[in-house]
Amino acid sequence: MSAVGATATARRERWLADGLFWIQVAFAAGFGIAQYLTMRETVAGVSYSWMGLWLGFLLVNLGLAVNAMRQQPGRVIGQTVIIYAAWSLSCLFISGYLVVAGGQWNFIDTVTTLITTAGILVTILVARRHALPLSDPYVRAAVAVCCKAIPQVTLAWNIARHGGEGIALYTLLSGHVTINLRLWQVFLSIREAGWDRNRIGIAVGEAANELSW
Repeated sequence: MSAVGATATARRERWLADGLFWIQVAFAAGFGIAQYLTMRETVAGVSYSWMGLWLGFLLVNLGLAVNAMRQQPGRVIGQTVIIYAAWSLSCLFISGYLVVAGGQWNFIDTVTTLITTAGILVTILVARRHALPLSDPYVRAAVAVCCKAIPQVTLAWNIARHGGEGIALYTLLSGHVTINLRLWQVFLSIREAGWDRNRIGIAVGEAANELSW
């Protein structure tokens, strides 16, 4: 490829990454606004375990993105850090509002928390058996999978028992879109800086997110 062609390709990929970045920031803000407006009317179907473990998933991936940026800096991974920070803030806001709005801890929250905790404990035991520290990106990715996949499976059970009127239609419809946009962002980051354990860890967590959603 000529130098001119390579420059044009790099420019297009930069525009694509920037577009994905702003779209995802808008989606994160939209989630917070849509859930807040819906939960002002009812919190039916919105569980503490779902929101709390979702926040845990986001914080794990935020940490992986920060580590990836430190090891292999780049424009796209920097945007990825901001995206996870934006989603974390929205999720934290909604989790806090759930308390204010009178959300109730229920039996499914307990089951979800116990299963997720068991999954994390198994992850820790396997990591120790293979002499991997808890800071290892693959170990963190496994924790992220537990925090997202399990609550999303039990979410259907919670909706069946308590109704889902408190979950904004926006949240349900945008789920697959936002997950795949983040996966695309990670792919662009890998193209920019190459494969590393942190970026792979993020991809694994988001893949589990997509499969369980």
